[in-house]
Amino acid sequence: MSNLRVLIIGGVACGPKTASRLKRLCPDADITMIERDRLISYGACGLPYYVEGEFLNINALTHTQVGLPRTAEFFEKTKGFKVLARTEAIRINRSRKTVTVKALDTGVESDLPYDKLVIAAGGSAFRPPIPGIDLKNVWFMTHPEHARTLVEEIAAQGLKNAVMVGAGFIGMEMAEALMYKDMNVTMVEMFDHVLPGVMDRDLAAYVQLHLEDNDVDLALGERVVGLEGDGDGKVTAVKTDQRSISADCVVVAVGTRPNDELAREAGLFCDRGILINNNCQTSDPDIYAGGDCVLNRFINKTVAPPMYVPLGSTANKHGRTIANHIAGQQTPFPGINGTGVVKVFDYTVGRTGLTEAMAKKLGIAYESIVWGGPDRPHYMKNARYFLIKMLASKRDRKVLGVQVAGAGDGAKRLDVAAGTLYYGGTVEDLADIDLAYAPPFGPPIDPIAVCAHVLSNKMDGIARSISVYDAKERMDQGDVLLLDVREPDENKMLKMAYDKVVHIPLGSLRERLNELPRDKDIITFCKISLRGYEAQRILQAAGFDRVWFMEGGHEAWPFELDYLGM
Repeated sequence: MSNLRVLIIGGVACGPKTASRLKRLCPDADITMIERDRLISYGACGLPYYVEGEFLNINALTHTQVGLPRTAEFFEKTKGFKVLARTEAIRINRSRKTVTVKALDTGVESDLPYDKLVIAAGGSAFRPPIPGIDLKNVWFMTHPEHARTLVEEIAAQGLKNAVMVGAGFIGMEMAEALMYKDMNVTMVEMFDHVLPGVMDRDLAAYVQLHLEDNDVDLALGERVVGLEGDGDGKVTAVKTDQRSISADCVVVAVGTRPNDELAREAGLFCDRGILINNNCQTSDPDIYAGGDCVLNRFINKTVAPPMYVPLGSTANKHGRTIANHIAGQQTPFPGINGTGVVKVFDYTVGRTGLTEAMAKKLGIAYESIVWGGPDRPHYMKNARYFLIKMLASKRDRKVLGVQVAGAGDGAKRLDVAAGTLYYGGTVEDLADIDLAYAPPFGPPIDPIAVCAHVLSNKMDGIARSISVYDAKERMDQGDVLLLDVREPDENKMLKMAYDKVVHIPLGSLRERLNELPRDKDIITFCKISLRGYEAQRILQAAGFDRVWFMEGGHEAWPFELDYLGM
């Protein structure tokens, strides 16, 4: 491939990965990467952690591990390809196989030829069309300059009242970062729960409680209609459709939009992003695309349509696939699970695959379960509680999706689930994986396997469960009896805020069955509903046919509880 001319549009993630990999595979290739910014190849995902103070030098996001700045000179001397910074692609001329570019510092336009073109133009933060969006002290967290100026202005102006618009991953990270800056933080979200589109409302409610415990004020189900400012042009308040919230600092993170304009104008097939095949080729086989400007298909294309999930990890995978294909080494990119994880104070929160809401929208027949418990044996001092929610197809028992939330090590379990989805595994396959075991890392049967076992039991009709939301609805109607099977000492510390609760410890249940009505619905529970499940089995074996256990127990209960003796 001597003298092969490869032109790459975009120099943040997919672009540099493509160029670096391709130059190693094809040393004689003539590779040029253009980037409209001065900065090249920076780690945008680290911006909230700079704001928080996790590291003090913003250059850590633009330098290599050994401290070398990723400049055009660095890439040319170290990686072997040319970089044109402050250069914008303004038109793709497919018939001539050239790209018209503009040098932003001089305004001079020129045409660059290509044999293969790679569009790695990324995405842009969505700017809601509302009054006041251009006021001072309003930030979008997508560029190192945004994080640097935010930190500087918080200190210089003494900013104290921050409003976070959007409750997605960036919203979670920035809320924590601003709290660490000793600011008052209000999070506004137009949907009725945090992490919409990422988590189902049961696990989202669990996260919401944790945010409130860390003094984040939540304004859920409120739509921002404008920003108000003073005579100096600085923001003073965020106006929603319900109220006005005082603010001297606003961070907007309401989603990303693909930068696919060049592709659309060039006549390439696009939907909610550029459409690509398994080799990351567009509808023009000589033009590739990857990163945040493309639409990815779900790993199992028979289950879900293509989805837009902008992530740096996916962008780098695209870059490798593109470079390999251009070099003649076909390594198709199979798609994504939609896997994502975020740190919310000391909680790990994430998802892979489909949520329950997505499965319903797609018309998929599924079963689900929520498991709660510690991530390590209970006797380990660092054991932490967390929730796992798992969905599986009723048709073939394949795992459809997993969500995690809590202080326990959910990321480890999420990665196991992502691998299971990748290979099309069933709940039984997931339970049978030979996972590492030692008490400092997990119990003999890992939580992800236990969750799979419970879901398998539920699909087989052995376990009969009810979600916390369904339980709350039944309690509000007043037509259900709660059976608390915890020990007496546990019961003295915390009770469900409900007047129809019977307390019978699990060890006494078989001798006291006559105390329970057979003509009422019964929901059993304990701290995590392990004993609740045992109680359900005991009652069912004794002929009680209207009994369920509450998934996750009172630890997963996101509603009111009566705390006694505390």
